[in-house]
Amino acid sequence: MILMKLKPLALLAAILALNPPALHAADDPLAWPAITAQCRPWAYWWWMGSAVDKTNITRELTRYHDAGLGGVHIIPIYGAKGFESNYISYLSPKWMEMMSWSVTEAKRLGMGVDMTTGTGWCFGGPQVTDEEANASVVVKTYELATGEKLKQKFDRKTTQALVAFGPDGKSIELTTKISAAGEVDFTAPAGAWTVYAISQKPSPQKVKRPAPGGEGWMLNLLSPAAMTNYLKWFSGAFDGYSGALPRAQYHDSYEYKSDWSPEFFAQFEKRRGYRLQTELPALFTAPKRSEGGFGTNSTDDHALRVLCDYRQTVSDIMVEETLPQWVKWSHDHGFITRNEAHGSPGNLLDLYAAADIPETEFFSKKHNPLVSKFASSAAHVTGKNLVSSESCTWLAEHFTETLAEVKGVMDELFLSGVNHAFYHGCCYSPDEAGWPGWHFYAATEMNPRNSIWRDAPAINDYIARVQSVLQSGRPDNDILLYWPISDYWSSTNASARAPQFQVEAAAQRVWFENQPIGRTAKELWEHGYQFDYVSDAQLKTAKVADRDIQMPGGKYKSILVPECKYIPLETFKNLIALAENGATVSFEKQMPTDVSGESNLEGQRAGFKETSKKIKFGHLTSNLGTWPFASVGRGSISVEDLISRLSSERIKQTCFIRRSFDGGWNYFIANRTEKNFDGWFAIWFALGDSHPQSVAILDPMTGATGVAAIRQNGANRMEVHLQLAAGESVILRAFAEKNVEGPAWNYWQTNGQPVEITSPWNVKFIAGGPTLPADFQTAKLASWTTFPDTNCQAFAGTAKYETTFNAPRRDELHESQNQESKSGTRGVRPSDSFYLNLGDVRQSARVRVNGKDYGTLITPPFRVVVDNLKPAGNTLEVEVTSTDANRIRDLDRRGVKWKTFRDINFVDINYKPFDASRWPLTDCGLLGPVTLAPVSVAR
Repeated sequence: MILMKLKPLALLAAILALNPPALHAADDPLAWPAITAQCRPWAYWWWMGSAVDKTNITRELTRYHDAGLGGVHIIPIYGAKGFESNYISYLSPKWMEMMSWSVTEAKRLGMGVDMTTGTGWCFGGPQVTDEEANASVVVKTYELATGEKLKQKFDRKTTQALVAFGPDGKSIELTTKISAAGEVDFTAPAGAWTVYAISQKPSPQKVKRPAPGGEGWMLNLLSPAAMTNYLKWFSGAFDGYSGALPRAQYHDSYEYKSDWSPEFFAQFEKRRGYRLQTELPALFTAPKRSEGGFGTNSTDDHALRVLCDYRQTVSDIMVEETLPQWVKWSHDHGFITRNEAHGSPGNLLDLYAAADIPETEFFSKKHNPLVSKFASSAAHVTGKNLVSSESCTWLAEHFTETLAEVKGVMDELFLSGVNHAFYHGCCYSPDEAGWPGWHFYAATEMNPRNSIWRDAPAINDYIARVQSVLQSGRPDNDILLYWPISDYWSSTNASARAPQFQVEAAAQRVWFENQPIGRTAKELWEHGYQFDYVSDAQLKTAKVADRDIQMPGGKYKSILVPECKYIPLETFKNLIALAENGATVSFEKQMPTDVSGESNLEGQRAGFKETSKKIKFGHLTSNLGTWPFASVGRGSISVEDLISRLSSERIKQTCFIRRSFDGGWNYFIANRTEKNFDGWFAIWFALGDSHPQSVAILDPMTGATGVAAIRQNGANRMEVHLQLAAGESVILRAFAEKNVEGPAWNYWQTNGQPVEITSPWNVKFIAGGPTLPADFQTAKLASWTTFPDTNCQAFAGTAKYETTFNAPRRDELHESQNQESKSGTRGVRPSDSFYLNLGDVRQSARVRVNGKDYGTLITPPFRVVVDNLKPAGNTLEVEVTSTDANRIRDLDRRGVKWKTFRDINFVDINYKPFDASRWPLTDCGLLGPVTLAPVSVAR
């Protein structure tokens, strides 16, 4: 009884954590929201062989906490060789004890813990039978002439359908005629006949990278019965469990290979209203291309409609049955859920929305934030506060990743709507494993053994500040962008029978970038429009109030439908009904011309035609052109060439995402270009007719805040002065009615030429390995790999550079200011402040001047404003930390056996055996030049 009471309480606490208190205009306008564990970055935490122990668990969690992580996600995987005696079988009493210890220790440290519902990925394991495994349909055909008998034998248990098709399309059901001996009494009538035999087999896909006790088939997500049985495995472990519970259960990206299930025929008939057994030639014979393209004759059109219905059924089974089973089981046992839907052949928006926390993924540097918006859109539209991300997967080659690269990825994820980031990740490694320890092959090495870990608190604090803002308030997007997935399912652009919506660059180009949805989304994104994707099912929940489209997660100004030919009748009716109730609905280039699918086609087309009669188009003319326009009820419908219009309507903006709070709006803005920006940023178009009274600037990298300079532009709209170097980012907090009082934001302007610091440098290696090189003095900055001590070539870690210098002379400073004044610079106040620019830094730096800490610099430009220089005898200390590239290179050159892991062992970014022995030396340290440039605050 105690256990049954605790689990609902744990779930309640987890759900409450998903919706933190909202920010209000009455709060301190220059203060950051409270930083919680949920605001901080979390990390995938791989347990190799589950060979964990309490001592090392506590050590590792303490290190993670001290570096600024907010939580971990336990994923058991294959083990390290030589530690077999320490392996722990998944879900065994010992494993559950270690999990409980981890959760308890994490809570003591103020951290959280999630877990995968399985090992490795995806769902699956030893309990999954051949019948429950992810399955491939097996299609066998037999050609019979007039009067020819069917001689083949069939297994009654495994043959799901046996149907003969004649020349006129007539079909004869033979499944029930299979005898106990496997024989079928069938003689072909007149004409050529084809007999289709349908069965299934397990696809080759087994659980990837499984841990001990988790090996076996991947599960079939097209089989509700398989999911029911799979969850019994976990009920057996948790129903009698009294230890500490993780926060969430997790489902990894869809890497199943499944297009069939034992229940598929029954599911199809239940959902589509006709028997798929009578349409086997249409489903399993690819439509032929004619001169006019696919679907231009009745045969092709019919086949594509059946194929669309098949694909819709695949999606419906997962969206409505298998995933909800997992979510319900998790809730019943005290967990919330995180789900990666990408890779699935189902509707991503509905699958993401099935979980409490939709999760996206950035794979390598070739990613598209607009694809990640599918996860955030699902959250925004359905009212879920958190959007998580598998971050930095295969970001760069092992041991070469930099904190600057991590920030770049995180900024793009934030722009796409993510507010709960998970590093991919860190691997549990016992201290006795030594350096480099245990490693998972597809990770950014975000762990305490990596040299970049020393300065990781800077990026972790940055992420925490950004996410504290993005987790507060509400999404505030203007447009619902409909995903015409049925149009895609009705085409042969989707080459596979069950096409998977993957995030990898080449795959998403097919289903997204090269489709109308991708082209329209790109134009909206690049022109500063805030939008969320919406699915057919989600549109069913839409209502209209005061001409706004009200979704469970918030309000939108309009609905935009990308160019499409086919659309479900129910969706078409919903769109027209929303317009009748006051909504603004726009169609890109053309109205849909037909319904999708084969089910009740005649009746569906009649309904489509009848609904279309409600639209009486005229034309609307403005300075932007003329386009079809119809008033429908209290709303309107228009047909526009949006992409062409946007290309001339607005200048492309710096990337941003907006959230609202009571009394204002928060903007996260990132300069993702290669050029510095110093100018005025327009926020008027996002706010409609609202005019903010004041704006605060918050710098998430340093924590600094101040009141922004604002102005009304020529169109009487609000603009904010921003200074963003390439790669920099900032938070704007705009208030609708409140005048913010406080210190003004400093806009720095150089008023003199930079002067290089040329005094000699003392270099001391203070942390790292394998051996600390000897101290060194140099008059010229260069990579430490060129220093006399040859140990420098193998070294990775931190070196402290120290020099004493004099400040630029006063007469030089005033002379440069006079020159600026003569050149026409106005509104600049003289100052004793300087830009200290470190030049080329490999890869991060901590800066102190005359004992004052100026923070940690992790991205170019490596510069900071210093304000405490003396005329002479200034001390500058710069602690520079490198990547581990040269150290791992040395290890491989010496033939040290450290890649001792089972399964795939350790591969490089191209999935080849990892070998750094032939790498060139990587530059490390402070390369400079280090300069001082006088700056003043522009007023």
